[in-house]
Amino acid sequence: MNLRSIIMLRAIKRPFDLVVASSLFYVIYAVPKANYMIKHPEKYSEQERFEFGCKIMNFMRKRSRTKTYVYGMENLPEDENYILYANHQGKYDALGILLALEKPCGVLWEKRQAKRFMSRQVSGLIGAVPIDLNDMRDKVAAITEVTKQVKDGRNMLIFPEGGYKDNHNCLQEFNSGCFHCSLRSKATMVPVVLYDSYKAMNSNSLRKVTTEVHFLPPIPYSEYNGLKKPELASLIKERVSVKLEEIKDRAQAGKPCGEQLDKVLG
Repeated sequence: MNLRSIIMLRAIKRPFDLVVASSLFYVIYAVPKANYMIKHPEKYSEQERFEFGCKIMNFMRKRSRTKTYVYGMENLPEDENYILYANHQGKYDALGILLALEKPCGVLWEKRQAKRFMSRQVSGLIGAVPIDLNDMRDKVAAITEVTKQVKDGRNMLIFPEGGYKDNHNCLQEFNSGCFHCSLRSKATMVPVVLYDSYKAMNSNSLRKVTTEVHFLPPIPYSEYNGLKKPELASLIKERVSVKLEEIKDRAQAGKPCGEQLDKVLG
């Protein structure tokens, strides 16, 4: 049995790996270049590293046969950095959001997932901050690092639910600890709603999948100054929840989205 056959057999049980294994030629090209760019950041700008990371992510999106409709791009601040807070459904979530962006954006990325093949390269290229959700000391260190980077002007993506577990289009509890980043950095917060994202890379088939990303109106520091972390968590969760229910009702009724479509990934 050759190497490609072995990888494909393993991937049947791990759909995310099936996406990678389906094009070894691209993997052989992309991985060495990504590793070189990560090892020599002085030779490439943050924008160049982010764009190459997006090329890899877009390859994954195409191989997973996923199309993503993006709405609300006008809600992304142009003259200041921000923190994106999104609901979490599956492996595709960060890809769907980051591929919609023009400017570099880091991610608070679960450490175990960030170590996986290709995810490791993407994580390094975009400057993700790894976090071990089972280690309190590591969580504190990761949140501190994210706060520092946001203060230094970086954009950051955070999933307040921490992880996902067959929650599909339903919300889980939003952990208040990650909102320390907003209170300390005073950065603008942008709620993000993912719809049907769990369907991408999360099944044992490669059927065509359609997902949606909605960037909601930003919340500047002047609007949340004085709130505590649990109150911020409730604020973001409420706005995400209202929009998610609206999308679900519209989809159930078979109605098209009434918002302006800003971008189509696919």
